[in-house]
Order: sequence, then C-alpha cells, then structure tokens
Amino acid sequence: MTTTVPRTDPDFVLSTIADLAAAVRGPVLVPADEGFAFEVAPFNTSYAPRPAVVVGATCAADVAAAVRFAAATGRPVAVQATGHGLTGALEGAVLVTTGRMAEVAVDPVAGTARVGAGARWRAVIDAAAPHGLAPLNGSSSGVGVVGYTLGGGLGPLARRYGFAADHVRRAQLVTADGAVREVDATSDPELFWALRGSKGSFGIVTELEFDLVPVTSLHGGFVFFPGEAAGALLHAWREWVTTLPEETTTSIAVLRMPPDPSLPPPLQGRTVVHLRFAHLGPADEGAALLAPMRATAPALLDTVADMPYTAVDGIHMDPTDPLPSWHTGTTLRELPAEAVDALLVVAGPEVEVPLIMVELRHLGGALARPAAVPDAVVGRDAAFALWVLGPMAPPLAEVVPAVGRAVVASVAPWALRGPLLNFLGEAHPADVAALWDDADRARLLAVKRRLDPTGVFGTGHVLPAAGDRVA
Repeated sequence: MTTTVPRTDPDFVLSTIADLAAAVRGPVLVPADEGFAFEVAPFNTSYAPRPAVVVGATCAADVAAAVRFAAATGRPVAVQATGHGLTGALEGAVLVTTGRMAEVAVDPVAGTARVGAGARWRAVIDAAAPHGLAPLNGSSSGVGVVGYTLGGGLGPLARRYGFAADHVRRAQLVTADGAVREVDATSDPELFWALRGSKGSFGIVTELEFDLVPVTSLHGGFVFFPGEAAGALLHAWREWVTTLPEETTTSIAVLRMPPDPSLPPPLQGRTVVHLRFAHLGPADEGAALLAPMRATAPALLDTVADMPYTAVDGIHMDPTDPLPSWHTGTTLRELPAEAVDALLVVAGPEVEVPLIMVELRHLGGALARPAAVPDAVVGRDAAFALWVLGPMAPPLAEVVPAVGRAVVASVAPWALRGPLLNFLGEAHPADVAALWDDADRARLLAVKRRLDPTGVFGTGHVLPAAGDRVA
C-alpha cells in the first residue's frame, strides 16, 4: 500500500521537482513547461529571468514548501508579485510568484488592511475608499503592496504620514528554515524592526497588516512645463518647497518624451518638466500654495484640482505597460543652487542624454521622524531624493548606466549614503548593506545571521549572508 505524505508535513524532505509539485497547491513549472515564460515575466523587460523552477504559490504553505525545496537543493530563493522589483536574472533560483495570493480585507473599525503577498495597491485603494480610508501607496497603484512597503514606501501622502513601512502592524512570513512565523512588535522585536525597511533579506512575507489613513480626497495632479524652462523651474522648486506645509508632497522631473501618438500633442517628442503636487487641504489653499510654481513658466498641461483618492494615479501618471529600463539614485541632505546647476549641466534640456527621467522628490515632514514603532527604513536624514531612469533598449542599453551614474555623481557633494532602498536598482548585497549607518547595519546583519546565515534569500535587494564580504 502506498502512503501519501501530507503536503503540509514540515518534515517531508523536498529533494526533487516531483516532491515539490506534490507538496504545493499551485503550479510548479520548469523552463520547458507551457506557461513558464508568462509566470516569470517581469515588469522591467530588460531582464529575462532564468530560474530553475517557479512555484505559483497560493498560500503560505506553498511558499514554505518552495523554501524548503530550495534549502534542500542548495538553490537561492526569489519572490515576485508584480515584477516591479526584479533586479537580476535569477539564474538557477527557485522563484516564488505570489500573484495568486491577492486577498485584501479592510477593517473599517480598526482602520487597518490585511493583504496577501500578491495584492496590488489598486485593490487596497478600492477596498478602503468606501470607508473613508486610504493606504499609503506609491505613485502607481499597479505596484505590489508587500515589496513596496518592506522597502520603505514613499508615496503622495508621505510628508504628512511618513513611510508606508512605519504603519505596519503585523507580518506573516516564511523564513529560511521553511517555518511560517507571525511577527509583530512583541513576538520578535528585532525581526519586526529589521523587516520593515530592508525588503526581502529575512524571508518571504505572505501576509501584511497595516494602518490606513483617514483620507478620501486631495488637491492634486500634475503640471507639464516646456523643457526650455527647466532651469528656472528647478531653481524655483528648490526654494518653493521650503515654504510648504507637511500636508503637501511634491516632486519634479525632467522628462524626455517619445514621439508617441498616444501622448497629448503638446508632449510628443519633447523634453518637458513634470511637476507633481498632492495637498491634503481645500482647493483654495492648494491653489495658493501652487501659485508660485504656476507663475514661473507657461503650462503645457495642468490637471491640478480636487480629486478623489481613488484617482491618485493621475498625479504621477506612471507607465502601466512593461518596458525595459535601468534606474539608480541617491538621497541629498540639501539642494542648494549649486546642486541644481550641476544637474542641469549633465541632464538639462540642452544636453543630449539617453535618459527617460531625472527626478527630484521633496522629503522631510513626517518622513524625517522616527516611526511610532521604530523600523529600519533609510532616508530619514535626507531632505531630497534623486532618481534617474533610462531605457534599456539596444543600442542605448550600452550607455545608459554610465550616463545615469554620471548624473548621480554630479550631486555627490550634497549626497548621503545612497538612495532609498526601493530606488536602488540592481546592486550587490554589500551595496544594500552600505545604505545603513554602522549601528543599524550591525543590527540588520545580526538578524540575517540568526535567520538566514547561508543566504537562502540571496537575490534582489538583500543583505549579505554570514561569511559574505561587507564593503
């Protein structure tokens, strides 16, 4: 008689693909299988993921089985919800895709949301809105909740409410030993501190619970200006932001637009300046705050008005279709006139550079204050964040990284340790570790040694495992 081992049995050693397939409810695919390419497809199409096997997880038990298989076969584990956070080829890895774990539950009395590993912000926004609540999502509602939040999370309400990670109450995660753990501020304070702000170094988060905020609408949108006015606009912006209250969050970018007929005619094939504005207050107050920037140059398009929070994507207008890209950035302790001049020299409208966007985000406000329950988010000492995005289509792919790094280097005299973690781009674990000061880095590495000493979670934005070199 044949005995079937229960798939939830943690002592079942998963040493073959067949074992793994028998232990999970979701699909288990290898490169030769139909559906493999679709399952591993990233949002950033400059990457072509080549994992050894992909597990389409449906629950925490599926994730645990995938991690146990990876540990038993000596393979690293990677995780992908929407593909926005992919930073490598995943050669030989076990890739866990979590898009099937997309449940969202809002508790309007507690003012919280509980989401699965594959949930996107759009689902949370729509579930929270009928209760007069909103999440601290980023500029695009198509991004996954978990990866964004664990990396800090900088969105349109950031100066008023801080980083998204600051509002996490509880996490369920699978650690390198294949165990499913519930973690909060009391059950494992060091892991809870480390998890919120350091992304995927310690496990795969399968469920997240976090606070929502009492926001139903805002005064926001964007203004597109001619690229020829970039110098005047960037200098005006850096002075203007010092006058803004915490209720206002803003960013500005120099964009080089393609000659795409789907774009509004005033933008097609032009270099433009894109001002983003989000104000938690009445229309007259928001308009008065924005007036100095509107007076700096004539607008090509101006959409700033009262909007329901459900329309928040209309502020940044991020791309919704996959595209090949490369990015990096840094944080700045200040933005003097000399720093703006340095950026204009290397990326202003008169310079021919193969970049899509050079962006400055205003930080400070609640972002500068510690979370009520302290976490490991970097960037609280920064006044601004710089982000550079370039296309990775041939032949530009050969030069874009060097050009992008040159833009970041131009502001080195005013830069801090590096970018916010979610804006880092492809990086070695030592580069990830370098984002923290010595004391916080030591705390993080101690948690890494305790929970993942061999580096089972060794892909993406992760800290070095025990024995790895830390620069």
